[in-house]
Amino acid sequence: MAWLFIILLSQLVSCCIASNFEGNALIAIKEALNDSEGVLISWDVNLLDPCSSWRYVTCDGQKHVIAVSLALLGFSGYLSSQIGNLTFLQTLELQDNLLSGYLPSELGNLTQLLSFNIHNNSITGSIPNSMSHLSKLKYLILSNNSLTGGIPIGVAEISTLLKLDLSHNHLKGNIPEVAFEIPEYSFADNQLSCDTNKPCILDNHAGIKVGAQETSVKKLNLPAILGGVLGGMLALTVCTGLILKFGNCYGPHMQDTFVDVAAEDDLKISFGQLKKFSWRELQTATDNFDEINLLGQGGFGKVYKGVLGDGTPIAVKRLKDKQDSGGLAAFLREVDMIGVAVHRNLLHLIGYCATPERLLVYPFMANKSVAYQLRERSEGMGVLDWRHRKDVALGAARGLAYLHHHCNPRIIHRDVKAANVLLDENLQAVVGDFGLAKSMENQNTYVTTFVRGTLGHIAPEYLSTGKSSVKADVFGFGIMLLELVTGQSTIDFARLNEEDDVFLLDHVKKLLREKKLNAIVDPSLQQYIAQEVEELIQVALLCTQPTPEDRPTMMEVVKMLVGEGLAERWEEWQQVEYIRVREYEMMPQRLVDGMDSTMNQEAIELSSGR
Repeated sequence: MAWLFIILLSQLVSCCIASNFEGNALIAIKEALNDSEGVLISWDVNLLDPCSSWRYVTCDGQKHVIAVSLALLGFSGYLSSQIGNLTFLQTLELQDNLLSGYLPSELGNLTQLLSFNIHNNSITGSIPNSMSHLSKLKYLILSNNSLTGGIPIGVAEISTLLKLDLSHNHLKGNIPEVAFEIPEYSFADNQLSCDTNKPCILDNHAGIKVGAQETSVKKLNLPAILGGVLGGMLALTVCTGLILKFGNCYGPHMQDTFVDVAAEDDLKISFGQLKKFSWRELQTATDNFDEINLLGQGGFGKVYKGVLGDGTPIAVKRLKDKQDSGGLAAFLREVDMIGVAVHRNLLHLIGYCATPERLLVYPFMANKSVAYQLRERSEGMGVLDWRHRKDVALGAARGLAYLHHHCNPRIIHRDVKAANVLLDENLQAVVGDFGLAKSMENQNTYVTTFVRGTLGHIAPEYLSTGKSSVKADVFGFGIMLLELVTGQSTIDFARLNEEDDVFLLDHVKKLLREKKLNAIVDPSLQQYIAQEVEELIQVALLCTQPTPEDRPTMMEVVKMLVGEGLAERWEEWQQVEYIRVREYEMMPQRLVDGMDSTMNQEAIELSSGR
């Protein structure tokens, strides 16, 4: 027994030492990032156990850090050389931030690394030669940065690589010939030439548009397919089994790791940490779905508050259609898709029940929705102040950007509004009610036989054609920004008698034309910063332009909300708007009379974003 105790004690000490060693490395990484919003507050220097409760970190059974997922969180700063101390790391995701500085040579210490993605930052310097030591690497994505120098031949010779994306940098020199044997590659938009006498293609991403994160169609040979499937099965197990708590959608991986199954096999799909609840368990938790526990209802069904046997409060969504046309297999596939979409600004799925009814189980949000806080709060409840409204705007934008740009297949929400943005215990925005409509299935649009959404939030092209797109979500988000500023509903018939502007967007535009900015702001807001109000309205108007192609992407919206590029975009919009209004004023009256009555008759003037 003594020997057994000693063995167990040594293993425990070993785990603790590993956690502390890696915890120190992660603290150094945190300190090198500009975390002004406290995103990494759970990385506690006084509790050096990253495997306990640190967000965006995933550990294995031996308490070694195997994944760090910090994509789309607005970090500036640089990548610390201490990253090299995470020697068990398999996944490092830093894409779509504002990072600068060099890639540290210590990256070469990460010999277990399978995926490294730092797309769309401002990284400078050369690709470290030490990265040739990453003998297990499958995905290396360094696109949309400012890297210089050449391509290290050792990196191109990594035999396990399935994808190498170095596009949109400032690389020079010859591309090693061996690089063209990688199943998927892109060297586009550099100053590179081919190290061969034969004609070569600099980008074999079929149909890919790197900056927009389009899905690619791969040209894989048989060994690559077998390697991708075998490696992908392992990666998918880790992703769905461990990442669900802290991770993300693994955008670059999912197209390689997804294995389709026949409908009769869908019941055997493993959902990682998603819990399969019995109908009786959820019936008991909600007091037989008593209407007293009703939290809300929408296009897909009713949501009830419940309490599990262990005292955990939950929200149970009871779907309307017990037997939809897609059947049980389609429902389970949709559950799988929702479960993999994990981000701090998305409502995460706890579990599900498939029979005899379709039920989804989510965490209970005590602060309810943004709409509730703006318009339905109980007497005595504090007003959602301006700082929290700004935080809600940015958080919701990041959640939607994650659905649009980082999930694979990408997801259209189709009903973006204040009622579908929930607030956690810290009043942080959590986008809910996504994923049940239809995934984008590697397309930009999805044509449906019915229009899902809420009047006042629905984009004009979606309402008229039934053709949904990410830009329809952008329109809905713009309307939600106006809800945050005004505190008002998107449709108010009380305004009909006064000004005929029933819709909130028209109402706000009218007040702007009359230069009544103060009249736009929610009267319950005692304090706010006028310039920030103007900037939020500017973003809202850019998002709600009539033509979907003119609207920004959600990634661009995130950047504008943190002050990047708004002034330029707004100036461009004002110039176009001025020309449009002048053309309108010069039209014959008979044509003017036939035009949409909601046409603005003078340009909206707001000071440029600063």
